[in-house]
Amino acid sequence: MKYPECVSTRPEVTMAERKRQLVSEELTEAALQLLASKGFDAVTIDEIVTAAGVSKRTFFRYFASKEDVVVRFLADMGSGIRAELAARPAEEPPSVALLHAVRVPLAACAVHAESDRALRVVQLILRTPALLARFLERQAQWRDDLAEELARRPGPEAESGLYPRLAAGMALNAFDAVLDRWSASDGAEDPADLIVQAFAVITPALDAMRGQQKS
Repeated sequence: MKYPECVSTRPEVTMAERKRQLVSEELTEAALQLLASKGFDAVTIDEIVTAAGVSKRTFFRYFASKEDVVVRFLADMGSGIRAELAARPAEEPPSVALLHAVRVPLAACAVHAESDRALRVVQLILRTPALLARFLERQAQWRDDLAEELARRPGPEAESGLYPRLAAGMALNAFDAVLDRWSASDGAEDPADLIVQAFAVITPALDAMRGQQKS
């Protein structure tokens, strides 16, 4: 079983790229399992490469550090959210499109086979200051990417420099709140349901801002 499928669906690749991707995934799987079970500071790179059955040289071919493994995980998650938003119907209100885009990875994380591991990785990130800092850094890029996708969608709100960025920021704030709640509940609550509840709070504001752009 590979690392949590709440990451993203990757595009078609060549055989050589696929081989490199598989090695990267094996390393990521081994690293995230160890990090989530033992804690970030307790795990060494030697332990990771032993668990993955590769050399230390191979590890450093793919990752610069233990932290880089988690950063790659976050980068893939962000790419997946952007791809989901880009695939939504053009006529769909931004509030609906954004809800779907952030709900898909959360729903994948909650699948029984993946839920425990995904939860431990999220808890690892939220409870490790260095990783949390990188998470927030990555989210700044996610916001820019989502804003760019929103600006491409047809509609008067796309003509405003404010709406796409504000809407993306609100969606990611909801996403963060859900991760915090899911982590604090130790998986007792369903993140896919929580994000629907969170969007029930922010959707009126998203739709009102959109209406103002139309007027």
